[in-house]
Amino acid sequence: MPRKSLITRIGAAVLTMFALTFAVSACSSDDKDSNPVSTEPVAMIDPVTGVDTQVTLDAGFVDALTQLKVTPGPVGKATISPAGVAAFPITGGNVTYYDPKSDVRPFVTGDLMHDGSGLSLTAGNTKVELTDFVIDPGTSELTGTVSVNGKVAAEGALLFNLDGSTLKPLQSNPDGTATLAGTTVKLSDDAAGLLNDTFGINDLAGGLVIGISSITVKG
Repeated sequence: MPRKSLITRIGAAVLTMFALTFAVSACSSDDKDSNPVSTEPVAMIDPVTGVDTQVTLDAGFVDALTQLKVTPGPVGKATISPAGVAAFPITGGNVTYYDPKSDVRPFVTGDLMHDGSGLSLTAGNTKVELTDFVIDPGTSELTGTVSVNGKVAAEGALLFNLDGSTLKPLQSNPDGTATLAGTTVKLSDDAAGLLNDTFGINDLAGGLVIGISSITVKG
């Protein structure tokens, strides 16, 4: 599900093609049986040009940070609203989408890059920055760079896993962008271990819900 959620945000062109494919298949079940589903891509978008990935931070995650005296904050071009919505601008990437009814797996491949932004976690004199996110729709993973007090500790680290079981229907926007919201962002085992070691705690665990994402993309 998260794979589809990422690709379906790539703009009006992809949405139109997918809608036409769905309409044709819905007209006649006989046609679907007699005509094999093509293994050619429905759409290839290169480059993806924006707009952003937003995460509404989960109250449980925020409460956990408060109890641990860890303060979240934006890095670079990221923002966090008073309502607790973190936004990370999409700076590039590419996506290839195949009909999910075909035999091609994964049916979404590519990446979405968020260079120059991220999330900081600060406790006392220790500041951890998670930056330069890359979302891989083919693996349902979000990787990035980890820095501790300004020094890079890890690059390409698996930070969050993406769970699309909470996905909402696609929304097509008047400005030509598309949004699909509802994917649950969860802390990875690797990131939990790194944060525990860095802050000298053992309270964080993989699978902790960070928030619900909403990705808006323009091709």
